[in-house]
Amino acid sequence: MDIKRAGTVPSRRGNAEWFSGTVWADSIVNAPAPARVQAARVTFGPGARTAWHTHPLGQTLYVTAGAGYVQSWDGPIRVIRPGDVVWIPPGEKHWHGAAPTTGMSHIAIHEALDGDYATWMEHVSDAQYAAAPQAD
Repeated sequence: MDIKRAGTVPSRRGNAEWFSGTVWADSIVNAPAPARVQAARVTFGPGARTAWHTHPLGQTLYVTAGAGYVQSWDGPIRVIRPGDVVWIPPGEKHWHGAAPTTGMSHIAIHEALDGDYATWMEHVSDAQYAAAPQAD
């Protein structure tokens, strides 16, 4: 058993190759093998977002604060809010992040396949991000 006390694991800035804008990540779990789960609280400043990416075993997002966007390749932008749970299937190209004027935090949960959690691709362009979200 391993207990990580609150405040003992430093926050880290989002890697500029994987994120646009101001993003902070706080690790929740990065389980050692043979377990393969990883989870983090990710906080996006207004307009911040991930690059396009996929996960070999899928990803679950649980929105905890603010308002954000999520989009699958060739799909509409969807608005996400606190309490929403998003399941992204394995291999689905997608991005997620904050709305233009509001920050957003979510818990991101995914598993590794042969040590790989994600495949990172191109950044979401400003034109892609500016497309109107789908009305719910």
